[in-house]
Amino acid sequence: MKIGVIGLGAYSLAISLMLNKNDNDITIWSEAEDKIETIKRKGQIDYILPNIKIPSSLKFTTDLEVATKDKDIIFIIVAAQYVGNISRSIKDYITEDTIICIGTKGIEQDSCKFIDKVVLKEIKTKNLAVISGPTFAIDLAKGEPAAISLASHSKKALETIPKVLATDNLKIRTTEDVIGLEICGSIKNVIAIAAGIIDGLGYGETTQAFLITEALHDIKSLIKELGGEKNTILSYAGIGDLLLTCTSTKSRNFTYGTLLGQKAPYKEIERYLIDNTVEGYYTLKSIYKLINDEDIDLETINLIYDIIFNQENPDILIEFLISKK
Repeated sequence: MKIGVIGLGAYSLAISLMLNKNDNDITIWSEAEDKIETIKRKGQIDYILPNIKIPSSLKFTTDLEVATKDKDIIFIIVAAQYVGNISRSIKDYITEDTIICIGTKGIEQDSCKFIDKVVLKEIKTKNLAVISGPTFAIDLAKGEPAAISLASHSKKALETIPKVLATDNLKIRTTEDVIGLEICGSIKNVIAIAAGIIDGLGYGETTQAFLITEALHDIKSLIKELGGEKNTILSYAGIGDLLLTCTSTKSRNFTYGTLLGQKAPYKEIERYLIDNTVEGYYTLKSIYKLINDEDIDLETINLIYDIIFNQENPDILIEFLISKK
C-alpha cells in the first residue's frame, strides 16, 4: 500500500521501519532538510535512533503534498501542538477512502481537545484511527517484541492498519474506544512525572507501585467521566504504557520528575525542559484545565499541578498517597 508518514522523530521513524517490513510504499515527511540529508548521506541518524540502519526503500520529502496525495494511509506522528496546522495543510489531499492514523499522544493546549478531535476539526473523515501502547521507539526499531492498541470507529481502519503495521515482533489489539485510548496515552506522561518525583525523593519500586495503582483508578474514572470504556485501562495503551513510562529512566517525563523530587536548582530544571520534550509537562496544563472545566475531581492531577506550577514541596506527594481514601 502507499503510505505517508508525517513526522521524522524517533517514534515516526520506528513506525516507518515496521511498515517497511511489510513491503509498503512509504514516504516520510519532515520540514527539516538537514535530517533528510543526514539519512541519505549516512543511512542512519544516530541522534534520533542510534545505530539503526535506515533502508534505502524509505522515501523522504519536505513537500506535504508529495507525502499525502494519493496515499492509502497517512500516519500523523508529530508533537501535539503541530497537529492542527498539519491537518489544515493536508486536508485538500485527503479523499473519503484515505485512512488517517494518529500516533501523537497528548492534548491540544489552547482548546484542550484530544488529538482525534483536532484532526476531525480540519479533515472530515470516517476513517480515523489512533495507535498507542508501551513502546519506546528505539526498542521498536531494534525489533524487540512489542504490542500496541489500535482504536477506531471505522471497520476499514481496524482491518487495514494491522495488515500494514503488525509484524512478527509487533502485536496489535483493536478497540472502538478512541477517547479511552487517547486519555491513557496522554495522562500516563503526567503520572510518569509523579513516578520520577518519588524516585527523586529517594523512594523505591514499592512506593512507585503504590502510585501506579492509585493512578490506575484515577485514569479509569476519567475515562468513564468522558464517555469511554473503563476497561480500556487494562489495555496495552493503559496499564501497559503506564508501567513502561513510570518505571524507566528512558522516559523524559520520569527524568524530569526525578529532578523535581531531588529539589534540583530551578535553573537546572528549566534547562532540562528547554533541552528536552517533556510531554507530561504540557499535557498536565491541559488535563488540569479540562478536569476543572468539566468539574471532575482528580486529586492526583491537582497535586502534581501544584508541585510543578505552584512550587509546592514534592514531599506532599507521599503524604497524599498515604492519606488518600
